Amino acid sequence: MTPDRLSGKHIAILAADGFEQAELDASCTALRQCGAAITLVALRRGRIRGMHVHQSGELLKVDAVVETCRAADYDGLLLPGGYIGPDLLRQSAAARDFVCAFAAAGKPIAAMSHAVLVLVSSGLAAGRTLTAWPGIRDDVVNAGATWLDQDCVRDGLLLTSRTPQDAAAFVPALVALFAGEPAATVAAAAETSDPPREAPSETPGQPLRWLSAPSIGTMLSLALLGVGVVAANHSRRRKDTAEAAPSAANTES
Repeated sequence: MTPDRLSGKHIAILAADGFEQAELDASCTALRQCGAAITLVALRRGRIRGMHVHQSGELLKVDAVVETCRAADYDGLLLPGGYIGPDLLRQSAAARDFVCAFAAAGKPIAAMSHAVLVLVSSGLAAGRTLTAWPGIRDDVVNAGATWLDQDCVRDGLLLTSRTPQDAAAFVPALVALFAGEPAATVAAAAETSDPPREAPSETPGQPLRWLSAPSIGTMLSLALLGVGVVAANHSRRRKDTAEAAPSAANTES
């Protein structure tokens, strides 16, 4: 990566809790190496949690809240994917407006895997040629876009990627997009979308199979905790009953 290729460029990264950690990390590393300044924009202040597919990732400090941000202050927008984050963003009117402002201003937008759903909900997918996570292929097609089963697809100032495993192709295309350079490769024009997959990707299922089951020690600790709570509640009820008895006797006398 050329250190000054993106010198002077200010890129907004719009993300929410549940963003795909690998996608954001790979993109941020490349953008910073090329000299770009980065602002992490989110729906709320504080920190947001990344994910490694279905496993918890890191907490990242939020730089700005989307309601107070303007597309005019940035040179480009990046939307990392993930199973959770893009779904939260697409439900936010402020996030949709922020994305639309970049499109209206003719500024480059990059959306990774599931983040293409944010483009769909923002009304920016119709008539475009895109890729996205194969599982949302029908959502993209039903929104009026042409979906290609390729690692990344550039359509003018719009760049989309398919999965976190396609970073090797996506990252160089991302740098070229924000540098204002033409695409190294142009997707062949297609009048129809590629067909849906015949079988689901193995990526989501593998981490679930690898998740460790609770240990015997953990289960015993939880069981003892439950017994302790029950015993404490029983003791409290007995104490309350004992204290109430003298009061009842005084009332009868």
